[in-house]
Amino acid sequence: MSRTLPPVSRRRALQGGTAALVVLGLLLWWLRPWAQEPPSGTITFSTGTRAGVYHEYGELLRNEIDKDMPDLKVRLLTSAGSQENVADVATGKADFAIAAADAVATYKLDNSPGADRLRGLARLYDDYVQLVVPPDSDIRSVADLRGKRVAIGLPDSGVRLIANGVLRAAGIDPEKDIEPSSDGIDTGPKRLGHGLDAFFWSGGLPTDGLSRLAKKSASAFRFVPIDATLVAKLHDQGGATRYYRATKMPESAYPRIQRGKPVPTLAVSNLLVTRTDMDPRLTEWLTRTVLDSRDLIGATVHSAQLVDVRTAIYTDPLQLHVGAQRYYQSVKP
Repeated sequence: MSRTLPPVSRRRALQGGTAALVVLGLLLWWLRPWAQEPPSGTITFSTGTRAGVYHEYGELLRNEIDKDMPDLKVRLLTSAGSQENVADVATGKADFAIAAADAVATYKLDNSPGADRLRGLARLYDDYVQLVVPPDSDIRSVADLRGKRVAIGLPDSGVRLIANGVLRAAGIDPEKDIEPSSDGIDTGPKRLGHGLDAFFWSGGLPTDGLSRLAKKSASAFRFVPIDATLVAKLHDQGGATRYYRATKMPESAYPRIQRGKPVPTLAVSNLLVTRTDMDPRLTEWLTRTVLDSRDLIGATVHSAQLVDVRTAIYTDPLQLHVGAQRYYQSVKP
């Protein structure tokens, strides 16, 4: 025959069970990586040109990493941009990098060295294609670039990749129908109207190199629209072009230049990239720092305000690194 526990015993059992749950919860909390000693050592982070958003973001992120992981040294490398960054991480020259999704997809589709080792930590913010001309230019569309002197970015940059695609979508051969130049955001603004009729740039909004130029004069330059019809033709090229989407550059990006008018263009998402051999505890800590520092970094790099845990997990065309997976699981509601 079963016996019913007296009320006091049941109360004590309940209290004991509650205490056990508290102890278990504290133990699980203590086992979380940020309750342990922070990772240490040295990592290399490939960014971009000094006048671009990648490098500015990298410098600010390094400051936040220093707060969370004071014994972890971060070495920043400048680069031509996305295409170089992907190759640097895949081949071991860098441990982490920012790269646009189209550049990552192209590297994988080409089955380039180390492509299968690439992994994602977070989807960050979007790059917007910005086609810039002098204010009095007769260039009103991408098609008008035929026969012009056009900067299409450094050879291993994401700008070069996307500019060539946009030109071909407009029926322009980048090698034959324009006078191509390798200027990037560091030299393009200075040469505009002085050896250049136009230059392409793909970056977060606003980009410091263009913001500085806009501060000098409200008529320092003008944007050429890239309409949705052209983006649809770009998609017809196949491959990595599926990562481009038609959008509009908001009027708040460069208010003195845009004067309240958005600019039709296209955008592509940026990813924080690493390799499979990176320490999962390090990548979990780093992913957490990226998400937690959004507002602080976003106060300077406005595009970083869009980093969000609900979208950061989507790092297509890359699988998430196991350490990043742990972070997202830990914050899952």
